Amino acid sequence: MKKREEKEGNGERWLLTYSDLITLLMIFFVVMYASSTADTTKYKQLAKSLNVAISGGGASIIGSDTATSVTNSTVTVVDPPETTTNAANSKTAEENNMENIKKNVDTYLKQNGLASSVSTKIDERGLEVSLKTSLLFDVGTAGVKEDSAKKLISIGKILNHVNNYVRIEGHTDSTPMSNNEFKSNWQLSAIRATNVTELLISKAGISPKKISAVAYGENRPVATNTTEVGKAKNRTVDIIILSNQFSKTEKIK
Repeated sequence: MKKREEKEGNGERWLLTYSDLITLLMIFFVVMYASSTADTTKYKQLAKSLNVAISGGGASIIGSDTATSVTNSTVTVVDPPETTTNAANSKTAEENNMENIKKNVDTYLKQNGLASSVSTKIDERGLEVSLKTSLLFDVGTAGVKEDSAKKLISIGKILNHVNNYVRIEGHTDSTPMSNNEFKSNWQLSAIRATNVTELLISKAGISPKKISAVAYGENRPVATNTTEVGKAKNRTVDIIILSNQFSKTEKIK
């Protein structure tokens, strides 16, 4: 009878080995999962899991000497690299550059008495220089007036100190356009934007590869079209120095 009991006892030892194997596999997959992403929280969770699993969260599966040497070691948590640092620095540099160019344009406008005809602002798209069409064109025409062309060229040279893409946008009010030259506000705003674009290329030195012309007609008003004041605000040609984010849509394929 005694011999039989010893045999049965020996047969249950495989459970300890199996338990050891399962625990080791668990630790292995925890390590693999945590190392798949640079997350400080997961690294700390990993360290905690390892300490619990190795130092006595359950029955020890390793010989006492080995277990002692492992539990006395230190698990070091390494902080992941700052992945957003470069992006933040790049954004700050771009914002500073836009601000400097805006200041230079504003200074020129003030010195030449153009502050009432040209406005500037910085938004998510980039730097916008908005010129009233009354400064550049006679009513119902698209040819840039000679005296205004020189001022436009000077503004263009200031804006040409960045490598960002440039978009020229033509806008009108809602008054229907129909004369011998233009049949719609679409046509009028398109030709005006195109003429400004060509002038900036030929005289201000802006590369034709980084500039484009867009026409919106009366379809993107910034003010009401029910008053003359509102209509005047809607008649503009806008020069947009696109931010790096918006410049991605303009890259040559």
